[in-house]
Amino acid sequence: MPGSSTTETLTERRKAATRLDIARTAAALFVGDGLRATRAEDIARAAGVAPRTFYRYFATKEEAVAPLFAAGAQQWAEAVRDAPAALSVPEALRHAVARSLTADDAANVESLEWVRSLLRMAAESPALQAVWGTACHASEATLLAALEERVGGGGDTGVPPSLALRLAAGVACTAIRVGVETWATSDAPAGGELGPAALAARCLASLGDFPWAPA
Repeated sequence: MPGSSTTETLTERRKAATRLDIARTAAALFVGDGLRATRAEDIARAAGVAPRTFYRYFATKEEAVAPLFAAGAQQWAEAVRDAPAALSVPEALRHAVARSLTADDAANVESLEWVRSLLRMAAESPALQAVWGTACHASEATLLAALEERVGGGGDTGVPPSLALRLAAGVACTAIRVGVETWATSDAPAGGELGPAALAARCLASLGDFPWAPA
């Protein structure tokens, strides 16, 4: 029926906005009150939703922060997709890192600091570590789609992504993860030479002549 796709899109956007609002609320409570002391009901109350609404979106309190991790991966993939066409794949990846992990405003700094706090908590919480691991794995598929658009080999062509492109997405995501996790163990500010963007860029640069695109 006319307009149904638009309605579905708006509905999905509302759901995504609700999920992200709950995620931010959960992160703030975890940081402020502690992971163990925070219940799912506390998150729901602070987010202004009923507990049943919370459980409609998330199975556990730890899963509530998953949208924050996913948002970061999506931002990076979009930056790769939007990078100038003249850039090579490694150049586009570094370009994207500089734009998605840079502490260029208060909102970005806050998000990065939340991620740092959550990763520190994950070191002592298998449940939260699992959420982070799942998000990292999912980010490979998100980046793979962006790389396909840059170099071909998938998407709407019906041709499955090449092994080389899958490997490139996996290696790039691992480099970013190591950079972010290394920063999270330190007290370095979100910007500067020891910030997540700089460390992630160093990880990518250390890969040297890695074959980023299919030959």
